[in-house]
Amino acid sequence: MKRWTTGEVAKQRNISVRTLRYYDQIQLLTPSFKDDHGKRFYSEDDLFKLEKIIILKSLSLPLEDIRMILDKLTYKQILTSHYNYLQEELSKLQTSISHTASLINMIDLEESLSWERVSEMVQNSRKNAKKWMDYFPEEEKAILQESLPNLSNNDKTIQKYIGLLRRMEWCIQHNITPESDEGAQIASELIEVSNESFQEDNNLMEKFWEVRKLPAEETGLYPISEEVLEFAERCIAYVTT
Repeated sequence: MKRWTTGEVAKQRNISVRTLRYYDQIQLLTPSFKDDHGKRFYSEDDLFKLEKIIILKSLSLPLEDIRMILDKLTYKQILTSHYNYLQEELSKLQTSISHTASLINMIDLEESLSWERVSEMVQNSRKNAKKWMDYFPEEEKAILQESLPNLSNNDKTIQKYIGLLRRMEWCIQHNITPESDEGAQIASELIEVSNESFQEDNNLMEKFWEVRKLPAEETGLYPISEEVLEFAERCIAYVTT
C-alpha cells in the first residue's frame, strides 16, 4: 500500500508542511501510519480527506466548520458544492467581462469619455439590462437575444454598427446630407448588417426600430442622438424609395 511523507504531500498539493502539521495538531487531518521510528505517513484515504479540506477551504469555510462536516459529506457532495461555487464565480466574471467590453465599445463610440459618463452607463446597464426586451413577446425575445449586437459583445457585428454610427455622426458634423452618395453607402451597409442581425425579418426589424427611438432611460439601450436616428431613417428611405 502506497504511503506518503508529510514533505511529499506538501510538494504534491502545493501546501506548506507547517499547514499539514497544524491540521495534525488540531486533529483535522492526522496521518494514519507511523513507522517504528515515529515517522508519520499519509494513506490514500488521508489524501482524499485533504482534498475535501482544500475544497471546503476554497468555499471560505472556517476550519471549525470544516471539522464538523468533513466526515458527513461524501467527496462527490463536496465536489458538487465546489462546482456550484465555481459556476457562481464564472457568472460574476462573465458579467465583469461584459461590462468591460461595453466600456471599450463606448470609447469607440465617444471620443472623449468622462468618468461621470462611464459611471452612468455602467449603472444603467446593470439596472436596465434587457429591459427593452419587455416590448417583445417571448418568441421574438429569443431571436433578439441570440442575434442582436450588444455593447458587451466585442464581435464583428457590433464593430460594424459602431463604425456606421461614427460615420453618420461625421456626416452630420460636416453637413453631409443623408441623401448624398456617402449617405446612400451608409444606408446600404446599415440595411445589410440589419438583415444579418434580424435574419431578414422586416416586421421584427421595424418593431425594434420603434423601440430604438424611445428614450434610452426607458429602454436601457445605448443612447443614440435624435440627429443620428433621423439621419439613418432618411438615408435608408433615400435608397429604398
